[in-house]
Amino acid sequence: MHLTHSDSSLHYQAIDYRNSGNERNYGDRREVVGYWAIVACQQADLDQNDEFYLTNEDKKTLLAEARNSIKSLFGHDVNEIDLSRCSAAVYSHCGAFVTLHKHGQLRGCIGMIESENPLIHTIRQMAVSAAIHDYRFPPVAEHELEQIEIEISVLSPLKKIDDISQIVLGKHGIYLRKGSASGVFLPQVADETGWNLEQFLGHCARDKAGIGWDGWRQSDIYIFSAVVFSESEFRN
Repeated sequence: MHLTHSDSSLHYQAIDYRNSGNERNYGDRREVVGYWAIVACQQADLDQNDEFYLTNEDKKTLLAEARNSIKSLFGHDVNEIDLSRCSAAVYSHCGAFVTLHKHGQLRGCIGMIESENPLIHTIRQMAVSAAIHDYRFPPVAEHELEQIEIEISVLSPLKKIDDISQIVLGKHGIYLRKGSASGVFLPQVADETGWNLEQFLGHCARDKAGIGWDGWRQSDIYIFSAVVFSESEFRN
């Protein structure tokens, strides 16, 4: 670690910890020699053609980190989460959104289209922002915590398109940019609303970017896909 600490392309993943107190023949745990097994891994950056994959352990860990980040806003003690069973994907540099629902209704959603930070750090930041910085809603109150359902969307890199026929509703999210104005819809918005393609574009242009219903026609249009998962998937 001393030799590689200045290399920002690496991350460190703990594999295991043992000390001499684990062996009954070598004294008690008050006087031990400890050893960590740690591996240095190359950061995973996504390419437009990459198929991004998260294991179930990755998903559960990211959801737990998001919830812990929100609970910490209220001074709750939270247990440190073991990252050793996660894949390198949780350290990828990619965009992500955290969406909060309460009784099936949107309660907050904040994200980043792209990020220079490891995914797990982005999720922590976006969870806090979704809880207290979404201007459409009052900040989440402590008594709401048990009623909040967390959903995470991990985004692929943006791909600029010239023809809206390249947009597949339900698969692609859209990012519109016109001058300094921009707006984004996640892929699941089309399924949740039942909009057709022009409605999808029109609502994004008017309601998100603030450039009018037909503003998308003069905008740069980008598409992306997402790995979407929520806490409800992992309840027994």
